[in-house]
Amino acid sequence: MPKIVHVSYRKLKEISYFIMPEQLELNVGEECLVETENGLEAGQVVALPKNSDSPPADIKKLVRRLNNEDRNQVSVNQKKEEEAFKSCVEKVEDRELNMKLVTVEYTFSRSKLFIYYTAPERVDFRELVKDLAYIFKTRIEMCQVGVRDEAKMVGGFGCCGRRLCCVTFLKDFKPVTIDMAKEQELSLASSKISGVCGRLMCCLSYEYNFYQEERKKYPEVDSRIKIKEGNGRVRSVNILCQKIIIEMEDGTVRECSLADISGAKPVAKEIKK
Repeated sequence: MPKIVHVSYRKLKEISYFIMPEQLELNVGEECLVETENGLEAGQVVALPKNSDSPPADIKKLVRRLNNEDRNQVSVNQKKEEEAFKSCVEKVEDRELNMKLVTVEYTFSRSKLFIYYTAPERVDFRELVKDLAYIFKTRIEMCQVGVRDEAKMVGGFGCCGRRLCCVTFLKDFKPVTIDMAKEQELSLASSKISGVCGRLMCCLSYEYNFYQEERKKYPEVDSRIKIKEGNGRVRSVNILCQKIIIEMEDGTVRECSLADISGAKPVAKEIKK
């Protein structure tokens, strides 16, 4: 029964399944060489191998654990990528193309050069590809990416002071909406809830489900409620502190806990402010 392993490769951290050689044992985090549709590429194991009795027909093979010679090759490729990036920037400027280069990447054997870019609209880069193919003597593939993918490849630090989630552990970009910020009563100022990519921060979704579930335990803001001290109107709810601020009919303000309003009933009639 063949063993299947998950490997992350290329700067976009694509994850694919590969068949492991029978005598090879790899742990999570180890570097390896894998076969892809673009040739050999260096990658990293992201999950422990598992047995599979029905692997996909088109599945590729994991070739070997990265050795010192392979690491030297990767190091040489990285240096050549830096040189290639500078040349690409110059050619884009010469052609006056409305695009921004993010990074470039060689396959392990340098049989192909991936060029990642962002652009506000479709770009005709046919002449650019001819220029680059002539310079680098290899196949060129242009890859348009979004601003979130750009942040993932370039890297950086968030407002929390830690490395970006998309760089360290986040594999997929899930939809993030402004409603998530509203549910958590966060500031809606763009500078407060946007990441370095300019989009809503991915971490807004981490606690969203928690807030949704906890919100069900509390009365709605501005609703009228009857507690043992009398009738009042809910002015604010702090889920993390488990506090509810209630303005009573006589104008006094009470701070209650969730336990204090246990059994409280909504009031249908209008309360005088």
